[in-house]
Amino acid sequence: MKVCILFSSPRENGNTAQLLQPFVQQLQTNNCDIQQFNLYQMHISPCIACCSCQQDWSAPNCCQQDDMQKIFQAVQWCDLLVLASPIYSWYCTPPMKCAIDRLVYAMNKYYGDEMGPSIWAGKHVALVTTCGYRPDKGTDLWEEGMKRYCKHSSLHYVGMLAERQRNYKERFMDEQKTTNAVQFAEQCIDAFRTN
Repeated sequence: MKVCILFSSPRENGNTAQLLQPFVQQLQTNNCDIQQFNLYQMHISPCIACCSCQQDWSAPNCCQQDDMQKIFQAVQWCDLLVLASPIYSWYCTPPMKCAIDRLVYAMNKYYGDEMGPSIWAGKHVALVTTCGYRPDKGTDLWEEGMKRYCKHSSLHYVGMLAERQRNYKERFMDEQKTTNAVQFAEQCIDAFRTN
């Protein structure tokens, strides 16, 4: 299985990175081929709604020549797209929001004079996230948004791994979180194998 991971935390060794580590290790144990991008180290401009991406239905073709070009290629290549972001104000971080906005328009040829195809239809999407609130109150809006995003784009939503840190005085990772991350990696692999 080919996996593209978009990592969108400003803290390279923070909670989301720590949670992602056993998840990635389990994917590697299962011989997955992985490309990972740190969005905070990339130049990703917001979508400007120019519709130039709608002129050619065979490729993303965004007029903005920035680091999204690398991400477009990796997303077209992968079987599983993993979106890994901490929750800021009940949604993903700004670089992730820019990336998903650019992807939804460039990969879905729905917005021109004629309705075209979703050129990434059938790919699997999984979320890895961390938050301060209980996940059912902290991550629910992002998950619901991404479920709608997947339905709109004809993508397969696999699920979400969400873990909480109550305060910064306690150590974030523990045995249960590691187990949950490993099990979620297996869930992603199983979802790919059964579809």
